[in-house]
Amino acid sequence: MKNIKPILKYFKKYKVALIFLSIIIFISNINYIFTGYLNGVAIEAVVSSNIKLALKCYLIYFILSVVVEIGSRLAFYGMSKVQIMISRTIGYDTFKKVMSLPAYAFEKMSSGEILNRLSNDTEVIVGSVEGLISIFSSLVSSLIILIYIFVNSWFVGLEIIIFLFIYSFVVYFYGKKFKKGNEESKKEYDKLSAISTESVRGVREIKTLGVNKTVINRYAETIRNLFTKSIKVYQDGRDYDVISSFMKILLECGAFMTCAILTYNKMLSTTFFVAMTYYIYRYTWVIENVREFSKTYQSLSVSLGRVNEILFNQKFNDVEYGNVNLLDAKGIIEFKDVTFGYPDEKLLLKDFNITFKPNKKIAVVGSSGEGKSTLFNLITRLFDPIKGNISLDGIDLKLLSEESLRENISIIRQEPFIFNRTIKENFELIKPDITLKEIRKYCKMAYIDDYIMHLPNKYDTLLGEGGVNLSGGQKQRLAIARTLMKNSKVILFDEATSALDNESQEFIKNSINELASDHTLIIVAHRLSTIVDADIIYVIKDGKVFAKGTHKSLLKNCAFYKSLYLSEDKNSSL
Repeated sequence: MKNIKPILKYFKKYKVALIFLSIIIFISNINYIFTGYLNGVAIEAVVSSNIKLALKCYLIYFILSVVVEIGSRLAFYGMSKVQIMISRTIGYDTFKKVMSLPAYAFEKMSSGEILNRLSNDTEVIVGSVEGLISIFSSLVSSLIILIYIFVNSWFVGLEIIIFLFIYSFVVYFYGKKFKKGNEESKKEYDKLSAISTESVRGVREIKTLGVNKTVINRYAETIRNLFTKSIKVYQDGRDYDVISSFMKILLECGAFMTCAILTYNKMLSTTFFVAMTYYIYRYTWVIENVREFSKTYQSLSVSLGRVNEILFNQKFNDVEYGNVNLLDAKGIIEFKDVTFGYPDEKLLLKDFNITFKPNKKIAVVGSSGEGKSTLFNLITRLFDPIKGNISLDGIDLKLLSEESLRENISIIRQEPFIFNRTIKENFELIKPDITLKEIRKYCKMAYIDDYIMHLPNKYDTLLGEGGVNLSGGQKQRLAIARTLMKNSKVILFDEATSALDNESQEFIKNSINELASDHTLIIVAHRLSTIVDADIIYVIKDGKVFAKGTHKSLLKNCAFYKSLYLSEDKNSSL
């Protein structure tokens, strides 16, 4: 119930339909009480030479069975339809939640685990609804049958209760085993999905690095582990089935023998004895269903826990945004006493203070691991500072609405993500009403229009997953064009020209210089040669601003900056 309770809100919308369909399913189960009784009356009537009564009973039996059978079939069809609609809603909401998770969540969970929670686990949850309702209806009708049995024979009723009490321990014992097995299997499935996704996306690198065999061996090892876990679950299931089958036979034979002795001694009527043949088989049918569903239930329990962790913030909290919409932003970014470190890692920034002003070409440099790119992760709110605050035009970034934050701040990364769509659609994702003429204008500014126009399908060219059909430089230029289209006030370049050839780099540099005239332009530079013409360069060291100035002034006054520059110059000349 702990796991089921949160998910019940998705069933409220369909509660009328679910109640109606459940009643029909329940009635179909109750029908077994009447059919058993009618058959008993009919057989006793035949023995008493009352053929009319027997035929009348069988006619009622026929009508009841036809009506109930058709009704139950329609009910299960309706239930399946409701399941599909609920499944779609849960899947959609889970996906929305995944997209709202903080960045560190994707470091804690692999892509395979996330994908399995989105697809497999949501299907398991809703696919079990019909089974739950069917089992519940069967148990209720079985309880009514048990009351009827007690009215006729307390001895037979007690015999069934003792049996069910013993069987419940078997279900409980094996249920714990199934749950543990399902949890372990899910983890292996997550690993398998992660390896598959990673291998398909990185197939070119895998081939060129010559690690094809290593990846295959890793995949094979995960399959072996999954096979071992699955075999254990299968063996537990086999033992459970054998014990359940034995107990089912024991119930049938024990109850029939008891009824036979009691009927022989005139302690039971022939009608009840015949009806019991129906009722006992009804119990053994319920046992069969409980046996099968108890395996499914443990899988359901695990899936519920995994989906609830995301859907109801049990594992990670959503990123919370404010409701302030900033119009006509000036573009002043300020860090005030900011302290930050990634989860489970040492602090990168300590009481960090810096102000980025508009209409300048600003660069940030420093040794590897000093937190240069981290500044961009904080400005874009992929992470929030542990202490201190970051503001845009004096407004704390946490107070800005998500729309306002994304509209005013854009980032071009060193390794930009390109969507598996056409070139044109990559722009339409951001601005649905953009024209081809506008797209070409920005692509010309990023020095990629000529290349696109020489492609067979031009701007309708499908780029492949992650832009696999483009070179590193082409992906960077396309990402630059995409960002230019957004026209955000603050533009962050995370060494976004690193993969460009000298000619393209010079062309892009001119575009950047033009943007600097009315934007806040911040460049994280790993190659100092790309920012020597910056208006101001900030040097980061030991989690603080160590020095600032132009390239020339820093070479003259900052030994640390000079060593970085000379080291790079020396390496490039080798």
